[in-house]
Amino acid sequence: MNRQKNKPLYRIVEDYIVSFIDSGELVSGDLIPSEPQLAATLAVSQGTVKKAIDNLVWEKKLYRHQGKGTYVSRIDFNNSLFKYFSYGGAEGKDVRIDKKTSERHIENGNRVNCLKMVIPTHSELLYIERIGYIDTKPAMVEYSRWRADLLPGLESEDIHIPDLFYAVVVDKYNIPIIKAAETLTAEGATEKTAAILNIEVNAPVLVLNRTTYTRHNQVIEIRTTKGRGDMFSYKTEIN
Repeated sequence: MNRQKNKPLYRIVEDYIVSFIDSGELVSGDLIPSEPQLAATLAVSQGTVKKAIDNLVWEKKLYRHQGKGTYVSRIDFNNSLFKYFSYGGAEGKDVRIDKKTSERHIENGNRVNCLKMVIPTHSELLYIERIGYIDTKPAMVEYSRWRADLLPGLESEDIHIPDLFYAVVVDKYNIPIIKAAETLTAEGATEKTAAILNIEVNAPVLVLNRTTYTRHNQVIEIRTTKGRGDMFSYKTEIN
């Protein structure tokens, strides 16, 4: 790290993080590196990194989600976006899950999905597949389908999909996420899921089916998340 004379270390850390935001390398909804990772990269203490992040959170450049990590925040993250992020480790504790988009394309929707979205059968849907990693190990995989007409161009790899997928929906396409309905089941891993999660075929996986709504009770997303039984958990709170 190129340290400027007489400049506090925490300010240098701030500049380092902001430089990635200003350059577009990190965008709204992206999970920034952890405090230990930043400390090691910049050869400073974790306390220095924490002070820098605290300052950027106060400036609303970043948003800290307790137990999950810190995200780039160009939109209002104090709304319902994080209500739908209740995944954790096998012990049920909050844990950082880094998500990477492994596949995306346009496909013709089947009758069931199109019926749920109240659109003609075989309408174009955007298929997004993302793998969630705990440390470097795949813990879960998301298979989601979206109204392609509402998210034009997102099938292109030129458009970055951040860790917090809903951020790009809200920020780039100005489509609010109003609510989601979920059901939780369990099943044996299919060949595809087993290969992605590096487990045996028919090994137990948690299955979370989600239907996501935008304005006027319109279904915008149908998603199935499958997580390793030994690494992944789902929790909710009833108030």
